[in-house]
Parts: sequence; C-alpha cells; structure tokens
Amino acid sequence: MPFIERRITTQDGLSLYLRDYHSNGEDLPVVCLHGLTRNSKDFETVAPWLASLGRRAITIDARGRGLSDNDPDPARYRPDVYVGDTLTALDALGVARAIFLGTSMGGIMTMIAATVAASRITAAILNDIGPEIDPRGFVRIAGYVGKSGPFDGWSELISAVKAAQGSLFPGKDDAFWNTFAQRVGRERNGKVEFAYDPAIARAFAPRGLEPPPSMTPLFEALAAKPVLVLRGALSDLLSAHGVAEMKRIKPDLEFAEIPAVGHAPTLDEPEARRAVEKFLARIE
Repeated sequence: MPFIERRITTQDGLSLYLRDYHSNGEDLPVVCLHGLTRNSKDFETVAPWLASLGRRAITIDARGRGLSDNDPDPARYRPDVYVGDTLTALDALGVARAIFLGTSMGGIMTMIAATVAASRITAAILNDIGPEIDPRGFVRIAGYVGKSGPFDGWSELISAVKAAQGSLFPGKDDAFWNTFAQRVGRERNGKVEFAYDPAIARAFAPRGLEPPPSMTPLFEALAAKPVLVLRGALSDLLSAHGVAEMKRIKPDLEFAEIPAVGHAPTLDEPEARRAVEKFLARIE
C-alpha cells in the first residue's frame, strides 16, 4: 500500500515526519502513535492493513525519533508536548476527528489528548498501556533508554534488542528480530544506532526508577469514548490488575489479550488484528 511522506512544522519550529496512508473509504482515519523509543516504522505493516479496511492511516515520528527533528531542549521531550505536535499535524492534514491508536507512550498521549482535546478523539485503541504502570516494566525500560549506540553493525544492534526484549517475545526467529531491528534502528556515519535522540532519557532522571503516579484521571476522561485495550499476555508494563481497574472504571471496555508476547504486541498478531478489526467495524 503506497503512502505519502509529509513533513509538518510544530508550533516551536521543529520539522516532524509522517506517513499518510490513504484508502478508498470515507471512514474516520486512524492516527497511530508509537512508543517511547520507537517511530512510525512500528506501523509499516499495520497502517497498510488499516487502509485496506477503508481507514486512512496516519503515522507520526514524535520529535526526537525517526526522521523527525531532535529537540534542542530535552525538557520538551514530554507526552503533553507530543500531544500538541499530534494535534498540529492533524490540523495540517485537515483531520478534525480520528481514532487514536497508541502503543505504550502513544497510549499515554491518547489519554492526555482526551483531557485537552476530547472532541478530536472518536474512539481509542490502547496497546499494552493503561493508567497504572507496572513497576517491573518501568525499571526495565529505564535501564535501556538512552543507550542508543552507536554499534559497529546490525548484528550488534540486534543483540542489544534481544537483550532488552528477548524475554517478552520468546521463541521468535531471526526474521522477527531482523525486522524488529530495522524498525528501531538506522545507519548513520558508517555506524548503526537506535533511531532516537538519546536525550529522551532525561525525562526519567527526576524519578529515577520510581514509576509515574497513577494516570487514572486521564483514563477517566478517555472512558467516555469507545475504547479497546490490548494486552500482551507476558506484559511487564500493563498488569492483569491494571486491566481489571480499567474495567472497573469503564465496564463496557473492550479487551483482548495477545498470547505469547509481552510489551508490546506488534499488532501483526492474528489475535490483535481480529480484535482491532471487530472494534473498528462499529466506529463511524
């Protein structure tokens, strides 16, 4: 499925990269928001699939990731700033309302957006994230974020990926890890590195290994919308207890657990695709 590459300028002058996958349908578009150290390549198979379902899909590299500009002020590497960037991008594309699909940090952005721009969100899909962060996953992520390389070659980057993520994706073959590495990495100056500004790690500095406070008020704002939550069965960031709390707040929450994966499902899993397709079929 072809896509259009676009660049938009943020309110503070940075250039952000996005991919715009058009469809032949007129259904509401889906804006896809990636995780902390990731970029729009996470959706390189998901977005064309969404377009095949009749949904325009928009994938954005957050500032400091992928092909977007780094921010000269690392203090602006914050989810609320990313939400502002996302809304600016949607304005530039003429998109008044959308379905938000957020993985990890992208899900936190979705919850924040529900508090500051509720009318822009028609429905939401939260991929392995909720208002309560499991400390285990937070510690794991804090342990590797910012260690972006460089590495001498792709094999070294793949080894680093496996060291950080291997237990969350057991039994995966070399093809899976090669694809994973190509999505999160890039070549630069004859070396290979993770495709993000290592300065994003400074956001962890004030808290150290202490997880962020509960984001329940943010989820309560989102709960007025149709919401689907996906959880990797091996997740160390969204616990089963966390899902139970989300169901308590929102009894009509739609939920699917994706077997044999942790944080976060790639959304290529058949169980994830079935849940997302069923959810989208009733969103107008």
